[in-house]
Amino acid sequence: MKPGDLVLMRFPQTDLETGKLRPALVVALTPGRHSDLLLAFVSSRIYQAVPDFDELISPSDTDYAHTGLKTSSVIRLGRLVTVDKTVINAHLGYISVQRLHIIRQRLANWLDSD
Repeated sequence: MKPGDLVLMRFPQTDLETGKLRPALVVALTPGRHSDLLLAFVSSRIYQAVPDFDELISPSDTDYAHTGLKTSSVIRLGRLVTVDKTVINAHLGYISVQRLHIIRQRLANWLDSD
């Protein structure tokens, strides 16, 4: 797995209860000897998108056909988790390098804000 991949996993809920099988975006690989992945939650509930922060992806986007998603979705940048790659259930597809760059820039801006 590499940054930009879309995967399926049981994304934990915010109360740390086990979640349902959901898509997630591999945002980054952790440095060091561990094989951990930084993931962002992906949801079909696009009404939950935070304007100018979350990333919307729809069938009209040029990279949508490669994602493996079944419907318009939102990559929820405020819903991140770091997991070992062994908890990944399946590889769905991938987003474009350009979209990944935009997502990472939004995350960096968010983390750098006061």
